[in-house]
Amino acid sequence: MINLKYKPVLQGSKVILRPFQADDIVAMEECLKDPEVLKLTGSTSVFDKELVYHWYNTRNEQTDRLDLAIVDKQRNLVVGEAVINEYEEEKHSMNYRILIGPKGRDLGFGSEATILIVDYIFQNTDLRQLTLGVYAFNPRAQRVYEKVGFLLDYIEKDDLEFEGEMIDSYNMVLSRENWLRRKDELTDYIKIKIYGGII
Repeated sequence: MINLKYKPVLQGSKVILRPFQADDIVAMEECLKDPEVLKLTGSTSVFDKELVYHWYNTRNEQTDRLDLAIVDKQRNLVVGEAVINEYEEEKHSMNYRILIGPKGRDLGFGSEATILIVDYIFQNTDLRQLTLGVYAFNPRAQRVYEKVGFLLDYIEKDDLEFEGEMIDSYNMVLSRENWLRRKDELTDYIKIKIYGGII
């Protein structure tokens, strides 16, 4: 098992990833109610305010996962979250997911947040790989993941029903080795700064 008790602050040129604070929940509520977010995440659950508030108020206590708020540096505004969760012992692997709300889309935040958290995980754990799932109707996210080094592992046919249509899910994998091959190019590109130092 990986211990992710420590919750870092990761700073890029456009975003900061940091632990959740109590007043972030209003911004996350807006993200979670956004129709585009609901579509791209395949969410079908009814929004439960009490449950959501409890969820975000307990993220920093978790030791088996890492949940970080994505903050637009220029506006000091929470625009989404980046999450590492679901440890798989056999493959010594964890899952990655990201959510960007309406105030953070089309600004390059997803790419930078992904690079920041992936680099942190591979520097501070001995995980062999990260995995993720992305629906076929989200090619923008697929391009981001491919740029970082995620490769298609397998396709789950008809994984989601959306507006009467069956949507495939693309399951992707980023190995430690592939990240190390891509890291210098990517971190130089966004000029990542962590703890005041250049990687």
